[in-house]
Amino acid sequence: MATTYNDLYLDIRQQLKKAGIDAATLEARELVCFGTGKTRDELTRDGRLYASPDVESKVRELVDRHLAGEPVAYLIGEWEFYGLPLDITSEVLIPRPDTEVLVDQALEYIKPLGECRVLDLCAGSGCIGLAIASQVPQAHVVLGERFDGPLRICRQNIRRNGLSGHVVPMQVDALGVPERALGEFDCIVSNPPYIPRTDIETLDASVKDYEPHVALDGGDDGLDFYRNISEKWKNALVPGGRLYFEVGIGQADSVLRLMRAQGFGDIQVVKDLAGIPRVVFGTLCTEI
Repeated sequence: MATTYNDLYLDIRQQLKKAGIDAATLEARELVCFGTGKTRDELTRDGRLYASPDVESKVRELVDRHLAGEPVAYLIGEWEFYGLPLDITSEVLIPRPDTEVLVDQALEYIKPLGECRVLDLCAGSGCIGLAIASQVPQAHVVLGERFDGPLRICRQNIRRNGLSGHVVPMQVDALGVPERALGEFDCIVSNPPYIPRTDIETLDASVKDYEPHVALDGGDDGLDFYRNISEKWKNALVPGGRLYFEVGIGQADSVLRLMRAQGFGDIQVVKDLAGIPRVVFGTLCTEI
């Protein structure tokens, strides 16, 4: 029986809801738009038109893959973060709403600075640094990444969002020592790998089977990157500069202690919308 685009969308939304997917409305819309090759506005405009059997089959195949565990962002090759459309591949983590809390907190500090330098360390897709750059035109943002794949995605997302003028990607290793050529930054933001290595196999299949393990693996206790960045990358901050971290569940107190031991003061912990401590930030003291 012929199916209209609207009925196809409603059917898939119901299917995702029955599967227990909280974001069923959003995910159904994205899958139908991608599978039909329509924008959101076009899908609404053409809702009463009939989808061809081939188009319906393509959409339902995408839904089956998603219900088997494959994330929507990887299926459609893009995702939105802080209002920005981003290219996404399996070489980078999918941006999550929790990370917008990190951006919000960093912006409170960065906006009043005017012209400044910001480093997004362990940038992945570049979502954090690009969100900051989109809100603070005076900021000069570096997207720091170790691996070639994510750096390629960073470049694509810089171009896609028209931010080439003040965002640059650079190959840096967060577990190494910052090179002097990088210069100093007023602010470093980082959402580093923070899952304890032995916990990765216990994660939801949509994460452990699809997202890159190098972007998840934080070492034996999940704190390797926090230790190294707090100790070594403070040398890339101007005196009085700020370091902002996203942290995993139960890690805030440990990260706070690591930062305090490295000379950071006025350290604060901020909860996400679910009430989970999600962001830890502090100011580099002028005397260490």
